[in-house]
Amino acid sequence: MNMMRLLLAALIFAGIGVAQSSTEAADLEAAAAQNKGSYDETHIIVVPNYATVNDPAKVFTPLTTGQKFVIAAHDSFDPFNWVLTAVYAGVYQKENEYKGFGQGGVGFAKRYGAVFADGAISTYLSEAVMPVLLHEDPRFFRLGEGTKWHRIAYAFTRVLVTKTDSGEERFNNSEIFGNLIAAGISNLYYPPGSRTVGTTLEKFGVGVISDASFNVLKEFWPDMKHKVLHR
Repeated sequence: MNMMRLLLAALIFAGIGVAQSSTEAADLEAAAAQNKGSYDETHIIVVPNYATVNDPAKVFTPLTTGQKFVIAAHDSFDPFNWVLTAVYAGVYQKENEYKGFGQGGVGFAKRYGAVFADGAISTYLSEAVMPVLLHEDPRFFRLGEGTKWHRIAYAFTRVLVTKTDSGEERFNNSEIFGNLIAAGISNLYYPPGSRTVGTTLEKFGVGVISDASFNVLKEFWPDMKHKVLHR
């Protein structure tokens, strides 16, 4: 899922120039927490996006423990993720990545399971488990105003800064440590040759950087949808 998010985020830098004004958005918080809302409200093109509060003026309301887990479940088990996982597993199979998994149907199944586990574990840790334990909010709150560079900087830095359940800002422990722990857990199910410190840190870095890039897409998507797609 990380590579697709990076590719979609790249679209932002081509479209930001025509997406300067903020547009009114639906209550995505309710859609994410209560499984309501149209597809257009909970997805960016085809990528699940249940953890964004689009309306900058909305009064902050903390999520319950259950709502945090619902968001993580939506982002992990959206139908798009099952399809994308198969694509990644197929590419890894063709290139014989993670040779220890072997080839054939068994090899593909192992790669599929590993890729899906990567996404689900990191999502649950950073959007549910860690936020519940640390009383942090896993959502991205759009800025929706200011210069494009200010908004880009804001979006990128949200992987380092988050809101607590009381509405205050602090270091985003859930994002950083959630992704780091997930990268470490992946060593339990990847072949021995892929369990090095370097590989683990690479997975962690890709996870955080892709999340930061996807935040930029979240920040500008309502503007682009309004300007380009006229919705």
